[in-house]
Amino acid sequence: MMRLTNRLLILAFICSSTAALRGTDLVAKSNILPFGDAGKFKMLYDARQRPQSVYLNDRLYIVYNGDAKPTKNSKGSARPMLITYDPQNRGFSQPVRLGQKGSSDHHYSPIIWADEEDSLHVLFGCHKTPGTHLVSEHPVQKGALEISWKKMPQIAPKLSYPTVYRIQGNKEMIYYRTDGHTSSWSYLITGDNGRTWAGPEKDVTDLDSKGKLDWSSYQTKIPSKDGKHLHVVYTDYDDNKTTPDPKRFFNPRYNEEVSNEWKYNLSYVKIDLATHAVSNADGEVLKTPIDIDYSRENCQIWDTKWRGAGIPPVISLGENGEPTFLHVLSEDNLKSHRYYYVRRKKGKWKQTSICDSNHQWNSSYLARDKEGILHAYVIVGEGYLEGGYMNRHGGGRLEEWVSQDKGNSWKKTRDLMPNRKPYRGWRYNNIQPVVRPDGRIVDGMLLFYGWKDQDTPEAKAFLLHEKVGFDSIRGK
Repeated sequence: MMRLTNRLLILAFICSSTAALRGTDLVAKSNILPFGDAGKFKMLYDARQRPQSVYLNDRLYIVYNGDAKPTKNSKGSARPMLITYDPQNRGFSQPVRLGQKGSSDHHYSPIIWADEEDSLHVLFGCHKTPGTHLVSEHPVQKGALEISWKKMPQIAPKLSYPTVYRIQGNKEMIYYRTDGHTSSWSYLITGDNGRTWAGPEKDVTDLDSKGKLDWSSYQTKIPSKDGKHLHVVYTDYDDNKTTPDPKRFFNPRYNEEVSNEWKYNLSYVKIDLATHAVSNADGEVLKTPIDIDYSRENCQIWDTKWRGAGIPPVISLGENGEPTFLHVLSEDNLKSHRYYYVRRKKGKWKQTSICDSNHQWNSSYLARDKEGILHAYVIVGEGYLEGGYMNRHGGGRLEEWVSQDKGNSWKKTRDLMPNRKPYRGWRYNNIQPVVRPDGRIVDGMLLFYGWKDQDTPEAKAFLLHEKVGFDSIRGK
């Protein structure tokens, strides 16, 4: 049995600047609060695996990989951790371990959600494994500072990149990869708060089926506003591992052999979560599971012409609930990249350049506020990021870019982290929103993590809690 201590540790790290829009520092009305020592690579995960926070009964619950110990291979052995945050006094609890066994597998990063009874769920240790699913023994009451956990039955025999959302009908769904790189992607739904799960007869995608050896995808997703559908976007790539052939890795655009690091194109499907029907952007019902040839013929929305990425796009819903994407993509060579805003306009998919990126694995965030202004929170830097283990999936400065004309033009408004002590020379990645149990975004809060040493698991996580969003956070 694991219990959350009553003692609160109040951390006040208030960063301000008078350059609210044009400056290179934090705006005066925002706070950056650090938490979680001894974090490792992907201490907070990228867009493929979410959520890592839930705002429940006036308190924020955050999970992350931390308490890491250095290992000979520099990866570090970390444990799944839980910490809570009180936005009223801007203080964190002491972190607690959700599992005692450490692992160097960064995929084991935990996720968290709350069910309809206000019980908390955490899931960790998932990478071609069932992982560990815990639930709070009792619903989490307002002001409660102690949580007791019990173990739940496994959700599926193997899970990778699990993401959980609440959907229509007081249900939750989990979308995941069913095994290794070339395996299928599918989903399960629970109507009894995680006790039992059931899904479609056929998986959504299985790109290497029908003899297409080693074809794979990386996928991100978001439910519709009414919870009736799931929007899924994915990149495709040749994993080329079963019978490695260097010629299969040849990139004609850059005239060189690459690796499975480079994922190409964008494809999109929409899933009806009641009927399990899968359709494309034109509303045509598709045959599942979708293989690579069928995907390119029926699902592809952007042929990137051998320009590649590591991370798949971030999804955000537009004014009318339509999916829009923030995608990073290689440009003149494999060490130059740019961010693109992707949306459908008058029946055609349009891409607008935002700014440069310093890596193909920079995982950013896209939001649309109540006034219709688009906000892209992006990772940038001077020159291509290379170096040790902590840098292998990108990292850099955090900038906010906005568009007031529906994505047709973009302008930088601010840097989110100051380049001054004690974080001079740090890099940041995997910026993500804070969500409520029903998936609604909490205004004024963002999570990310950062590090300085390129090999040592000494990262910290950060909560951006802007004062301007506090009234909306409290539900006023």
